[in-house]
Amino acid sequence: MKLSDRKSLEDLRMHRRRLAVDLKARTDHFDYRSSIAQIEQDIAAIEEGLATLSGPISG
Repeated sequence: MKLSDRKSLEDLRMHRRRLAVDLKARTDHFDYRSSIAQIEQDIAAIEEGLATLSGPISG
């Protein structure tokens, strides 16, 4: 696994976290629960992927 791949996953996780926070803060009348649930599943999958990268990282 390359260091840039790890960085890409970390960036993707951060993006998903910001998106979830933004959706949770919305006050309009649209129901975002299913979108938030999907984003949280994405974050969990990304975190599982990052956890498997415990081996040596090549640059």
